Amino acid sequence: MKALTLCIINKCFQYIRREVYNNTMIDNNTLIIFQGKNIRRTWFNEEWWFSILDIISILTDSNDPKQYIKKMRTRDPFLNENWGTICTPLELIALDGKKREVNCVNTEGAFRIVQSIPSSKAEPFKLWLAKVGYERVKEIENPELAQNRMKELYKAKGYSDNWIEKRVRGIIIRDELTDEWKKRDVGAEKEYAILTAEISKATFGMTPSEYKEFKSLKKENLRDHMNDLELIFTMLGERVSTEITRSKDAQGFIENKEAANEGGEVAGSARKDAEKRIGKKIISDENYLSLTEKKKKELPQN
Repeated sequence: MKALTLCIINKCFQYIRREVYNNTMIDNNTLIIFQGKNIRRTWFNEEWWFSILDIISILTDSNDPKQYIKKMRTRDPFLNENWGTICTPLELIALDGKKREVNCVNTEGAFRIVQSIPSSKAEPFKLWLAKVGYERVKEIENPELAQNRMKELYKAKGYSDNWIEKRVRGIIIRDELTDEWKKRDVGAEKEYAILTAEISKATFGMTPSEYKEFKSLKKENLRDHMNDLELIFTMLGERVSTEITRSKDAQGFIENKEAANEGGEVAGSARKDAEKRIGKKIISDENYLSLTEKKKKELPQN
């Protein structure tokens, strides 16, 4: 239970960090930090990675960012020791228009580097980080605070209270399932993705990537663009998969894949039966990308 609680908190913070960037610092495909200057970024491993050189250039007065980074690593032995873990060389467009490998950091790594910059321009970041750190301690003590904050973020984007409750419940059900996979010798994220695709295919007739294409989504979170019934049947497929996994004591990837398929089939059969009874398709190609905040609030409650 404790592991599940911490997992939910971590997911809340991942979402919150992403929303802080989305709502306050990102303009289309460029990250804008202070004075309208851009930080180059690239999409890698399902998240944004940012140029360290660009971060240093914008947050410091240094005329030589590379030299500044060397001195920064000398001042911060812990940062220097973990440099290879924090940053990853990725291809970005240089000033001459050509692609070159540049050291990049994800959001968490960017925050860590900012903490090592003794610059007045970085103070707003440091103050924000201190606030988040304090809030995280409080939310570990009281996990309900983390869930409440995530609910407020969804509400601010225009989602209805009923939809938000289903979305949060779906996160909990998803975490229970991945916890089972972890305990039963299912390997890396790639295997999680395959098992998730197995459930989705049996439930909706589409893998998550096919579903995203069907809804005209790119990098957006698929479940953030599902309607109430789509969320409900997603939860059903994953919840039943969890129960089958436990009842059969599935071990390893193959057995868990079979359990995932069976769980998805249960949800798929229920979906088809529901469609016959209500006289319409549950699977929808609609998304929330083009809806106004007002329209989101006026979405019918299923």
